[in-house]
Amino acid sequence: MEDIRQAGDGSGGENELTFWDHLDVLRGSLIRMIAAAAVAAVAAFCLKEPLFGLVLAPADGSFFIYRLLGAEPFSLHLINTGLTEQFMIHMKVALMAGVLMASPYLLYVLFRFVSPALYDNERRVSVRLVSAAYVMFLVGVAVNYLLVFPLTVRFLGTYQVSPGVDNMLTVGSYVDTLLMMSLVFGIVFEIPVVSWLLARFGMLRARWMRRFRRHAVVAILIVAAVITPTADVFTLVLVALPIWLLYEFSILLVHSVEGADADFGKEENTTQKTNKP
Repeated sequence: MEDIRQAGDGSGGENELTFWDHLDVLRGSLIRMIAAAAVAAVAAFCLKEPLFGLVLAPADGSFFIYRLLGAEPFSLHLINTGLTEQFMIHMKVALMAGVLMASPYLLYVLFRFVSPALYDNERRVSVRLVSAAYVMFLVGVAVNYLLVFPLTVRFLGTYQVSPGVDNMLTVGSYVDTLLMMSLVFGIVFEIPVVSWLLARFGMLRARWMRRFRRHAVVAILIVAAVITPTADVFTLVLVALPIWLLYEFSILLVHSVEGADADFGKEENTTQKTNKP
């Protein structure tokens, strides 16, 4: 199979592939990505005990964040209500874990397919952008697993409208909530990356973000309340605090981009004046 790198360096070389050649290269890339994800998913499926030991850890009252915060011990018993539910949940969790484990290779293959169409400076910017987005997504998933989701589980899992009403939580609802909240926090933690990208295109200014800081704080509190529907103010603050820090960090990033653009403009003007006859 011909490598797409024959397409040149993005500067319009003559060795350009045809449309069908591109499709052939794309097919090969997709096959490698699917194969890598499948192998990682099978490996995760075979490691059932450590996999679900990690997934179900926040349901245990001895989870480290509860001890760190001095929370009262609690007991959460998960049940299964469907004949095939546990097996399907096992497959779902293994698939998600496989995709997560194989994600560096998946991004590499995808970038290797796209990069020949980019100029050298575009490749460098793309590598930094994708790397930052990937790292921030993983940080968001980690923050959710280590802090937000355990507190949510503890509150909602032990909440009772009456002492005579016991909670019987299904393992399906537990896993679905974990996956949903991990995805949400992974996306939320892309705020600095998106802000940097918008600033590069001139669509966002640091002074705008400072001017609407109060509005942003209110919006952050609303988002935190939606993500963690608890009546505990402490939990709400713990969720809102990292999002607010992301917003403040985004202001610094946007300001740095504006400063870099201003310095670049000054250098261009100086060069033009020097080259004038």
